[in-house]
Amino acid sequence: MSAERTRTVGFIGLGQMGMGMARNLAKGGLSLAVYDIDPDRNAEMAALGASVAEGPADVARQASIVITMVDTNEQSQDVITRPGGIIDAACPGDIVMCMSTIDPVTVRQMHDRLAESGVRMIEAPVVGMIRGAVNGTLRAYVGGAPEDVAACAHVFEPMTEEVIHVGGIGQGLAMKLINNMLYHVSSIAAIEAMMLGVKAGLDPQVIKDVIGRSTGNSAAFQYRADRMIRRDFNGVRLDISVKDMELELSLGKSFGVPLILPAAALQVFRMGSAAGMGSEDATAIVRIYEQICGTIIGGAPAEAAE
Repeated sequence: MSAERTRTVGFIGLGQMGMGMARNLAKGGLSLAVYDIDPDRNAEMAALGASVAEGPADVARQASIVITMVDTNEQSQDVITRPGGIIDAACPGDIVMCMSTIDPVTVRQMHDRLAESGVRMIEAPVVGMIRGAVNGTLRAYVGGAPEDVAACAHVFEPMTEEVIHVGGIGQGLAMKLINNMLYHVSSIAAIEAMMLGVKAGLDPQVIKDVIGRSTGNSAAFQYRADRMIRRDFNGVRLDISVKDMELELSLGKSFGVPLILPAAALQVFRMGSAAGMGSEDATAIVRIYEQICGTIIGGAPAEAAE
């Protein structure tokens, strides 16, 4: 194995989160080999000094540690363990860092498949949203062997402010999905609370400020309330949230745990997707409530849904 390959980190998936993460790796002085299906994103990273690979296998030819940050189970399997994926070119002792939010069962299966070739794997889904990816302040919930996690410390450092090793492979994703489940349920509660308050004649900014100092406060409430007031629906794609919520319910089913509130919240998120909001931040769901209630939260009246 060449010294250059040993020093190089691969990054596959330069989307909403991945681009900010990859930029921070480049700014941190790491040698990078990147790949995305969007040539413009590849070009942006090339301008920062990264080598642009021809595909996932080519990334693995150039790098001994490869990060994947794609959207779905299928995409993760495509870039890691299927023909043309990392597995085709990885060497024994290499490490795959799966940072996507996918099914824990799928990540365990990929881990076992890679292990047959002597390739190691950890999973490290992150929280902190797009801002955290841009600012390098993500929090990673990590599953995998302690020695493999330790070997990736220099890779985590430019992207995260905290790395929490919660257990074996798959447990990082379980932790992430539980966190997301609480956030998604709280998001619908935040939208409904803001609508109820405005219908009752309260100023939306006053609602946000008072709840911010009260027992009803949450990260979801502050994020959603602020965006409702500013009419800012540009953020994490609603369709990604739907995907994550389906994974949450699947996790509950696999352990026989009833998830009543997450199931109800998912239907509301799906309403937003069906209404054409899939590429917007999930806060856009408020427009459904505004249409039903005939009341706008924040912004100008001209912004009401028709």
